[in-house]
Amino acid sequence: MSGPLDGVLVVDLTRALAGPHAGMMLGDLGARVVKVETPGGGDDSRGWGPPFVDTPGGRESTYFFSANRNKESIALDLKDETDKAVLTELVRRADVLLENFRPGTLAKLGFGTDVLAELNPRLVTLAISGFGHDGPEGGRAGYDQIAQGEAGLMSMTGSGPEDPQKVGVPISDLLAGMYGAYGVLAALLERERTGRGQVVRTSLLAAVVGVHAYQGTAHTVGGKVPRGQGNHHPSISPYGLFHCAGGSVQLSCGSEGLWRRLCTEFGLDADAPGFATNGERVARREEVIELLEGVFADIEAPELLARLAAAGVPAGKVRTLDEVYSWDQVESQGLVISVEHPTAGPLTLPGPPLRFFTPGTDGEQETTRRDHTPPPVLGADGEAVRAWLSGSELGEADGVPQPEGDDVEDGHAT
Repeated sequence: MSGPLDGVLVVDLTRALAGPHAGMMLGDLGARVVKVETPGGGDDSRGWGPPFVDTPGGRESTYFFSANRNKESIALDLKDETDKAVLTELVRRADVLLENFRPGTLAKLGFGTDVLAELNPRLVTLAISGFGHDGPEGGRAGYDQIAQGEAGLMSMTGSGPEDPQKVGVPISDLLAGMYGAYGVLAALLERERTGRGQVVRTSLLAAVVGVHAYQGTAHTVGGKVPRGQGNHHPSISPYGLFHCAGGSVQLSCGSEGLWRRLCTEFGLDADAPGFATNGERVARREEVIELLEGVFADIEAPELLARLAAAGVPAGKVRTLDEVYSWDQVESQGLVISVEHPTAGPLTLPGPPLRFFTPGTDGEQETTRRDHTPPPVLGADGEAVRAWLSGSELGEADGVPQPEGDDVEDGHAT
């Protein structure tokens, strides 16, 4: 196994999407990721579908496939003393632990942050919650669409103020996982200086607020409340989707120079009153759209894209996913990978978005990880993991206090 995190052990206690996505990112970077799942059912997303893939051993969810490549799976009942002892030994050896239980749940199971630090002072723990681990609503369960609404994203997405829309993927989950992995890497780097691990916390709420970008400062600095306005940029014009003969194209005039190129190509006056500057065009956005769509009305999309490219104006089509995954540019970037699943057979999966190169006098040599492993069958690696741990005492879970009673909350935060 290769990659920048080769030799790093990650214990992944998460399920659904935010935490598993963070674990997959670390696995893509070469870490050994041991996914701990509930016996019997495993990660909730194993049952989320359709679509499913029928296999000799049952059915596998394509949702689960999306967030769990490059991992091993062990099934542990964290209310069982023997299984808790296995987790204890994993924690002692781990560099990173990922969890997305509701705040307080892991402590009830006997693995609070104080216990984890006692077991392994160098451990970096990532905890992902729905709305934060403290504060007046810190205990709320988090689900992506709820977080998209609560964090303001839906209010800025849609055809207009009365048409709030969610993003087409569970973006708050994915962003929380990405921010979480980024925090883990920073904590691992700091550990090189201090010799100690720490707890990294993020949430679906924090992740969405973290990407408000210019929409956030439009409010905090500019005093505006951004609302949905369809497929056009709130601060740049023309920048968005424009209809043409038999279809549509997207174009982006992010500078006055690009606006002039666009006008030159299609015989428009770049200095016409009310259109000469970006500020004027933003104020008269609907007129700009009407003007350009009138010019494009008799031009088929392929010809329009070719003319925009020749003029040096950034443009593109709106692809469906089948078009994306058959695009040679996507393949060239390693964004489609092939793996052999033990029950589902050959699988084509979306690939990791990072590539690595070592520069040298003879040019760059790519060092990107290529030996990807398929999403694991539930518990498939349990025997191997236990055998690896067999040099340790697996009887008593030393230093791990027992939860009070049997009523331990089984809900994850995300």
